[in-house]
Amino acid sequence: MASLIARKGRHKQRYENELRLVSGCIPFKIEKDVADQDSNVEFRLSVLMISTPNRDDLVFPKGGWENDETDCEAACREALEEAGVKGKLRDRLGSWDFRSKSRQNSCSLEGGCRGYMFALEVTEELDSWPEQERYKRKWLTPEEAFKVCRYDWMREALKKLQELSFIAAAAAAADTLVEQQRLSAGCSGKPSTMHRLEEACSNCTVQGYHLFNHPPCMHHLEESCA
Repeated sequence: MASLIARKGRHKQRYENELRLVSGCIPFKIEKDVADQDSNVEFRLSVLMISTPNRDDLVFPKGGWENDETDCEAACREALEEAGVKGKLRDRLGSWDFRSKSRQNSCSLEGGCRGYMFALEVTEELDSWPEQERYKRKWLTPEEAFKVCRYDWMREALKKLQELSFIAAAAAAADTLVEQQRLSAGCSGKPSTMHRLEEACSNCTVQGYHLFNHPPCMHHLEESCA
């Protein structure tokens, strides 16, 4: 049984120009994998999605942005309540206007939402969480996520995630390592693959970010959701 309790109701809900304000995130992780018997190393990006009852498609954690929290805090709270993950917010991916699922075919203003989405680098997965009985979580590759994502605007947010500088830099670092391994094949006294990996990543800084030595995030989930 989860010790935390999910927020209920909309008495603190924020609105702007008759649009309900929503905040959410794309939880992600970048892992280093040994790809084959030659100890080649590659980076793997995974994103976390959640399922809802009686639906085959998936969504990213999101929910109402309330008047006693920032949009960043709301995104962290929703990740904890719906997906049971904690982490660091890295970047804002953008904002999108959309209609709630119950008002998709309505012509009225009611049901309109404006969603703010963030990239959340996951540092902890909880064994139990407030809305565990309603939402099931699943790690996917970005390609898999595109296929099962419920909304087009969430696919756009996923594209924004893949374009982030530190994720692109991780892919570039992997390509560099592969090339180094190819050139150094058969040479004596060459450094280990893991040593080269850490050296390459420690020197790779894009717009102030270190791939595996990130500076403290402006909003840390365990602080904002304590």
